[in-house]
Amino acid sequence: MFSGIIEEVGTVESFDGETLVVRGNQVLEDLKISESIMVAGACLTVTALSESDSTFTVETVPETLVRTNFGDLKPASKVNLERSLRFGDRVGGHMVQGHVDGIGRIRSVIEDGNSKIIVIEAAENIIENVVEKGFITVDGTSLTVVDRNADSFSIAIIPFTFDHTTMNERPEGSKVNLEADVTAKYVANLIAPYLNNLPK
Repeated sequence: MFSGIIEEVGTVESFDGETLVVRGNQVLEDLKISESIMVAGACLTVTALSESDSTFTVETVPETLVRTNFGDLKPASKVNLERSLRFGDRVGGHMVQGHVDGIGRIRSVIEDGNSKIIVIEAAENIIENVVEKGFITVDGTSLTVVDRNADSFSIAIIPFTFDHTTMNERPEGSKVNLEADVTAKYVANLIAPYLNNLPK
């Protein structure tokens, strides 16, 4: 489990479609093999560590590639990193599983005072679990939804978040990993049978 508060932006050293090697600093301080780490929103298991190279290695599976933008990763790509939560830690964002629902696409980035309003297109199965002023995870970053339409939603990014995550590397047209709030997904799943049985 994660909180969506990005600890640092790492750099991809190599990715062959299965084995992903990432260079980092802060996240390596107490990271251990077999522990979970979130990379660009996806919860992955650490399979190797290299102190000399300041890198860690994770393995991906076909499901990871289908659900995420990892197909676009190449050496020097930037990725958001967060270690898993420990009991007793502050949760500054929201409860994030690291289970990416799918890929969204940035439709527009608009200056709004000291912030940026970013509009992201997403599939219906993601949009239906997005609520105004609720939570959404974008490339692993916990963000608040400004509003939602039939095929998109918008988020407001403060300068600190923009500068300390990969959002500053995502121009219009970029693909981003999305995870809807798990609470919204559970509620939708619980009430779906009742809604389907309502008279038409």
